Amino acid sequence: MKQTNQIYVLRCLALTIIAGLISSTFSMAQNARIKIDIDRQIGEINNNIYGNFVEHLGRCVYGGIYDPESPYADENGIRLDVLDAVKDLNIPLLRYPGGNFVSNYHWKDGVGPKDERPPRMELAWARLETNQFGTNEFVDYARRIGTEPYFAVNLGTGTIEEAQQWVEYCNVKEGPYSAELRKKHGYAEPHNIKYWSLGNEMDGFWQMGHLNAEDYSKKAREAAKLMRLTDPSIKLIATGASNFRPNNDPHEWNATILSELKDVVDYIALHMYVGNHQDNYYNFVSSPLVLEERTKVVKGMIMREMEKADRGNRDPIYIAWDEYNIWYRWRQEETMTGERALEERYNLEDALVIGGFLNAFIRNADIVKMANMAQLVNVIAPIFTEKDGMFLQTIYYPLQLFANNMFGTSLDVFVDCDTYDTDEFYLGLAEQATQQKNVPYLDVSAAYNDGEIVITVINRHKDKAIATDLFSQEGLFNGEFEVFEVNGPDIKSENDFGKTTVKTVKKASLTLNEASSFTYEFPAHSLTMIKGKITQ
Repeated sequence: MKQTNQIYVLRCLALTIIAGLISSTFSMAQNARIKIDIDRQIGEINNNIYGNFVEHLGRCVYGGIYDPESPYADENGIRLDVLDAVKDLNIPLLRYPGGNFVSNYHWKDGVGPKDERPPRMELAWARLETNQFGTNEFVDYARRIGTEPYFAVNLGTGTIEEAQQWVEYCNVKEGPYSAELRKKHGYAEPHNIKYWSLGNEMDGFWQMGHLNAEDYSKKAREAAKLMRLTDPSIKLIATGASNFRPNNDPHEWNATILSELKDVVDYIALHMYVGNHQDNYYNFVSSPLVLEERTKVVKGMIMREMEKADRGNRDPIYIAWDEYNIWYRWRQEETMTGERALEERYNLEDALVIGGFLNAFIRNADIVKMANMAQLVNVIAPIFTEKDGMFLQTIYYPLQLFANNMFGTSLDVFVDCDTYDTDEFYLGLAEQATQQKNVPYLDVSAAYNDGEIVITVINRHKDKAIATDLFSQEGLFNGEFEVFEVNGPDIKSENDFGKTTVKTVKKASLTLNEASSFTYEFPAHSLTMIKGKITQ
């Protein structure tokens, strides 16, 4: 009897061990999970987060969008091959004319007969500014590509009166001097520029006319007063922090600006450039999470100030990430200035980082209502030209996918997947060090629009495809789902003239018949967009 009991106990112990092994094996093999709930809404996605930026820097304007000597140029000097590529980006908002350039730019130099426009020393990027392309040429270009112009005024060497006169030139139909000057220049109707930035990076010591936070707030408030008296309908963007050097406190700048201008401005502008200086892939692809952290900090500051603000019936202040990109290879002294400044070449890992920025904007759609990737052509840009041709850089493709598909309401998505920790690393050459914990291999955003769901997933894993179960918590996946993938042979793959190794590929569609879930395997180092219907 005693032996029988021992055998029974041993059998139970063996079964327990086997069950544990089975459970452990199942757990190890369990798929990642993404849960979509159309009732868990973050906020409306503003299309202006897909904006871009044109600055008088290197070959962005001259030799980029405007090149009368190119065989691809029309009678106005506009490069038509570039124009077509720009149109395909579906850009809703285009910032102009800078950037550092604007802090010594006087808009009157760039209007009127071209043979009467004065050439000037361009002090920000060390080149000759011919002023052959200016306010009216830019507005014409923006109208051709179907985008809204966004102007930055000179609050460095410029005056508040100069800023007011530019609004008058652009937005007043007739009567005062500047409006009549526009008419004299051939534009009978006003341009009606809606968005105006009050300077650029005024917290940076590198900026011409650099000011401390208190002095900038005073100048910006008075410029805003004159500009709004000229056209009460305009939207104004304040210069937020761009200086994240170790001995500087960007939060102090942002807190002061929001406190002093909370009743005046409509947005606060934030800037961020990142790079893979240490050639560490996993550190680099986590960098959009730092942008997301900074977004949440400034959101908290805005919420605090809005409790004390007197804004009438105007919206609260929103965040404009009106400069962001990858910029580190062409950041040495010899590549920073002159005719061919900042001509960064991009690879697949760069495209994944841009996709990560866009995902972050979507996930923070309640507060981020504007973003402008810097810049459009040649200068840290998705489009690259020479006289006899052009090609699309890797970062072009995530921008194109998002701007043509991710609309509606941003959803709060549940993601369960493996994670990793980064080393301590630097985002930029002069930035403070950062370290990221529990970085998910899958970076996810989702947009819901009148029954249509768009899910964008970046698989950060360098070598491993990740099988993932996608669930709908409310409604069913139903019908044909389009699948688009941005990928390439390896993370260092680049595009070039006559060679496109990284691009968007339309994959085989998924057919789902009133399914509450489906499984998809996201390839290593990829961005995937899945688009279809959810029915109730």
